[in-house]
Amino acid sequence: MTAPRTRLPPPVEIDLDDQGRLTLPGGGAPVPAGRVAEHLAHRLAVPRRVTDIHVYVHGWQTAPSSATRTAMRLLRHSVDLYEAAPERYPGLAAGYRPWCVVVRWPSSSLPTLKGYRRIRDRAHAMSAESTGHAPYVLGHLLGYLDTERADPTAPAVLANRNGQFLHLVGHSFGGRFLCEAVQRAAERPPVLSWSAPYDARRPFTVDSALIFQMAAPRDSFVRHFGTLFPRKGHPGAPLRGPLVLTHSRWDRATGFWHLRAEKAPGIGHSGAGAAPVSQFTTKLLPTNEVYRQTELDHRMVNVDAGWLYRGSRRTRLHPSGAHSDFLRPESAHLLLTLAERSR
Repeated sequence: MTAPRTRLPPPVEIDLDDQGRLTLPGGGAPVPAGRVAEHLAHRLAVPRRVTDIHVYVHGWQTAPSSATRTAMRLLRHSVDLYEAAPERYPGLAAGYRPWCVVVRWPSSSLPTLKGYRRIRDRAHAMSAESTGHAPYVLGHLLGYLDTERADPTAPAVLANRNGQFLHLVGHSFGGRFLCEAVQRAAERPPVLSWSAPYDARRPFTVDSALIFQMAAPRDSFVRHFGTLFPRKGHPGAPLRGPLVLTHSRWDRATGFWHLRAEKAPGIGHSGAGAAPVSQFTTKLLPTNEVYRQTELDHRMVNVDAGWLYRGSRRTRLHPSGAHSDFLRPESAHLLLTLAERSR
């Protein structure tokens, strides 16, 4: 007799308007800036048995309902993989009980160069210094989650002695949001066991960040995210786990369209280019193969998914190509492995 599938806790949906402001559920009215933290505290209640919190931000041409379905399907795949072959994820021996917060924003446009530029400019405006509200909202969200994560020293809270782990997951332009957010995340007590050195100036850290097919120039980590990694005089963002970026040459949105709009291919097509930290390049693995620690334990990891993210016959003719072809068990396998290695 087949065991029943583990039931996932319902996600929490956080909606933003076209200026990156948090909006009230259903009504669409923006939440006053001074009440963002209060609103999030009211909306979010982390289930106490949860071991891993995943914050998901979608990308171009994604309806709000589709963003939620995508996030939950990734988590469904990850739980199914863990329960089908727990021996592949020994670090999760104490359990893997994920929960998801889905950040949704207006990303639809005509599938044209003008439409791509419109959403690109919106994503930039929503995250721009001083004027964009998306990093402010996401920073509050991450800060709130930081304060709500279980106290590792408290008895009988979680089987895992390290408390709840926090993972960022993005797609396309959603990766820009997450990079901005983690640069401004609140400082809290430590949890993590990646090999990156502990920094007392950033004691509380995000455990991993995974961005599928990022829609940003290849040199974005030099041009736009200069405080993401440590440098002289700056401790860097509280991201101790790796920043993992998938790419595929079949991604036309960050290839053809990005080339026309930005005069260069994007990360989702060709991987990250110039960066202030050393990079490692590997391939997306099938679900029955285990990632070596030496493949993932780096500040930045480029993952070539071109053998799998190729799109269907229908999407190969679509202007975005395989840009959204990441919703696969192999993607969840990578996500699950990052969660495991965070222990």
